[in-house]
Amino acid sequence: MTTPASAILLAECPDQAGLIAKVTDFVANNNGNIIDLEQHVDSDDKHFFMRVEWQLDNFKIPREQLQQVFAEQVATPLKMNWQIAFSDVKPRLAIFVSQHGHCLFDILARYQSGEWHVEIPLIISNHRDYESLANNAGIPFYHLPINAANKQQQEKAQLDLLAEHKIDSIVLARYMQILSKDFIEHYPHQIINIHHSFLPAFPGAKPYHSAHERGVKIIGATSHYVTTELDAGPIIEQDIVRIRHNDNIEDLKRKGQDNEKIVLSRAIRHHLQHEILVYKNRCIVFV
Repeated sequence: MTTPASAILLAECPDQAGLIAKVTDFVANNNGNIIDLEQHVDSDDKHFFMRVEWQLDNFKIPREQLQQVFAEQVATPLKMNWQIAFSDVKPRLAIFVSQHGHCLFDILARYQSGEWHVEIPLIISNHRDYESLANNAGIPFYHLPINAANKQQQEKAQLDLLAEHKIDSIVLARYMQILSKDFIEHYPHQIINIHHSFLPAFPGAKPYHSAHERGVKIIGATSHYVTTELDAGPIIEQDIVRIRHNDNIEDLKRKGQDNEKIVLSRAIRHHLQHEILVYKNRCIVFV
């Protein structure tokens, strides 16, 4: 059975009386049936956030005109920042990976099982470790090694590939390269990263060894949107796992990597389902 197509509105604006009514009246007056509505007011900033989903069956406004009409009748008068997505349009996601493959394996399993409503047209890597994995999944693999001398040239090649494949968003599935400001500005709030929680306490190439020596009791993972400030973008999802006194370094790695997979997959799902509003440097996640 095919699920009817729906429109999904994400909006934020200064708080004021009647906001919910004005949005829901717009939907109802055009014969739309709301199937999900969540809202939040930040009382400190006096700011309003909203996610509304409604069915498009019998909706009076054609989808190609919906954004223009909504802007004229609702968004512009209310000074909204907003976007409308459609549930039957599959987002196009690119995966970047280096030599740690645990997140990539998890993403491909969810993709191939049909868990996510998404297209993955390509995988980009600075190493060849997972070329055969990509080929087995039927996804084009592009090997673009990067060093200090060719970084600008290779990022240009990456951006060209992303444009060619009409990519909407990017997942850094343990891609161990720092993206340039120019690259990031091509995809604002559309690049998702994952990392463990050891920074800044345990920097360097062997954070698990350092954490084990200090006897850490929890390991965390954070998934966030990439901004030009390194590892400081708005946080989408986080979680922790407990560490026992008899866990060795390999146990810490296993638990940490399992946690990274779960946290990243949750962040990707929120993003694909249009459940995230970015305000200042934080995410409002409607779940």
